[in-house]
Amino acid sequence: MDRVPMTKEGADAIRMELAMLKGEKRHQIIAAIEEALAHGDLSENAEYHAAKEEQGMNEARIKLLEDKLARSQIIDPSTIESDRIVFGATVKLVDLDTEKEITYKIVGEDEANIEHGTISITSPIARALIGKEEGDVATVHAPSGEREYEIVSIAYK
Repeated sequence: MDRVPMTKEGADAIRMELAMLKGEKRHQIIAAIEEALAHGDLSENAEYHAAKEEQGMNEARIKLLEDKLARSQIIDPSTIESDRIVFGATVKLVDLDTEKEITYKIVGEDEANIEHGTISITSPIARALIGKEEGDVATVHAPSGEREYEIVSIAYK
């Protein structure tokens, strides 16, 4: 069983979604099934079949999230003391081509959201950054081509 690294915030978000799916969402689906059953003949009851399909998808999502939590290795970045970039690091970079400064936090796959400044540990940029220190230059082999970033600062928060 492979461990899945994630931050406490990522695990909390999964727990919240799981609670919603097991509670509110299940109740909505059950109500929809009961309403569709009241219409009678199930063989041509589109509402019933749609509700049952939604129920199946909901249960599959619940199983997926429970599996991720069971395999999770929750890491609190604020407890990490390192001069090198590891999972959980918040890294300030300068793109050497454009001189643009960007900041990323390296998180688990399910937590990544580039719009919020979080990138997956498995992304090309995170893989290029892991193990580097302040002042190092990381070369990222991305689909759009090679990019170089200078590491300005590393923080764990």
